[in-house]
Amino acid sequence: MVEQVTNDESVSGKSILAIAAMGLAVVIIANDFTAFSVALPAMEKEFHADVSDVQWVINAYALVFGVSIVTGGRLADMFGRRRVFFIGTAIFSGFSLAAGIAPNLATLIVARGLMGIGGAMMWPAILGMMYELLPASKAGLAGGVILAAAGFGNAIGPLIGGFLTDTLSWRWIFFVNLPIAGLGALATWRFVDSDVGDSSRQKVDYRGIVTLSLGLVAVLLALDTSSDWGWTSGRVIGLIILAVASLGAFGIVEHRSGADALMPPDVVRNRDFVAPCASVLLISAVFFAVLLYVPQFMVVALQYSPLRAGAGLLPMMVIFAIVSFAAGPLYERVGAKVMVTAGAACITAGIFQLSFISSADRYVSLLPGLMVLGVGIGLFYSSVTTAGVTALDASQASLAGGIVYMCQVAGGAIGLGINTAIVSSAQTSVSEFVGGIGNAFTLDAILASLATIVAMAFVRSHQSQQVMAPGG
Repeated sequence: MVEQVTNDESVSGKSILAIAAMGLAVVIIANDFTAFSVALPAMEKEFHADVSDVQWVINAYALVFGVSIVTGGRLADMFGRRRVFFIGTAIFSGFSLAAGIAPNLATLIVARGLMGIGGAMMWPAILGMMYELLPASKAGLAGGVILAAAGFGNAIGPLIGGFLTDTLSWRWIFFVNLPIAGLGALATWRFVDSDVGDSSRQKVDYRGIVTLSLGLVAVLLALDTSSDWGWTSGRVIGLIILAVASLGAFGIVEHRSGADALMPPDVVRNRDFVAPCASVLLISAVFFAVLLYVPQFMVVALQYSPLRAGAGLLPMMVIFAIVSFAAGPLYERVGAKVMVTAGAACITAGIFQLSFISSADRYVSLLPGLMVLGVGIGLFYSSVTTAGVTALDASQASLAGGIVYMCQVAGGAIGLGINTAIVSSAQTSVSEFVGGIGNAFTLDAILASLATIVAMAFVRSHQSQQVMAPGG
């Protein structure tokens, strides 16, 4: 079994090494979300595509990741988190190689989507192992460590992506995943003991996966094609109808599947769990939009190189990483409501400031908004993850983490699709392109303010700390 600390508040040396190994794995998952934000213009040139097409390099991974992560959580809880982590790492690494040698944009997007399956198996397994390794009183620290590692991965992503794009090729962003993933897997093999999982629940809700995936893909395709075909086009209307029908079917399937549902009834009815998920769903468009369009602004309007654009995100990313780590101990003192609400409020303020962006702005004009966003993202995501995971029984830790992250990625992917539809409708000149970014950020500020209201009204001040050994 994974080494567990329940009554003893100390953390063993082996547990610390195990946590470091899993942190390394988190770094490559997080890095993969941000490294391409500065490489998209180079892809546009190589494949003779526009931003609405190449954004699928980010969205394909995010969408598959978001839809599959709940299944990854169920599999990790059922068959053992360590085992599922290794399988996910192998899938992630294999399709990283395939993406790196992709001969065209379509192949690249497919490989990126399949990478998302691997990441969706790794992330909830890591979350489950992390919370199992630490005592219940340090649940906030677990969330802080995970999000600090994610913040570090996010921070170095644009730098790595920019450096490799400038000096070698954007393809090397995929290739560097291989040695890092191998090192993380080797360390986990050495320092994390095997766990058995709950083999009594071995049914996977495939119908739920299919209907949810089809619905989300249809939504994103409708958003992506609306700028070319128009919202009154029969094809766009057909996609919207397909999305509504698929998501409606998902609700029916989930109701009939009972305890075997992708999102079981006891989880959906848990208000302490639903509130963090709702706030994540609303706010995640902000992070995705900033990662894509702030570098695009720097490359297009400021004429920055990919490396310089990646460095331009550092103030936000470094603050994000530092605040994520500090948020753990603070969470234990003030509780979930204060932390999640404060984080959401800072995100709202940061993206609202960036919504005034114009083609006449210099980089220094972006700094206040980016820095406030860094604080908000660091406070919000580490705290909301802990609030969600600790709202459910410890035996469902990976499932809980998977659902929270699904809400983050699905909300971010759909939000990014909406942002792209807004920006793509205004690309005839640099000033109109930048104006479109400002309009998209205004919508993001509204969504973030709604998330702040949800957090303030419905997230509990202190979640019941249930993170302990299964059966404990």
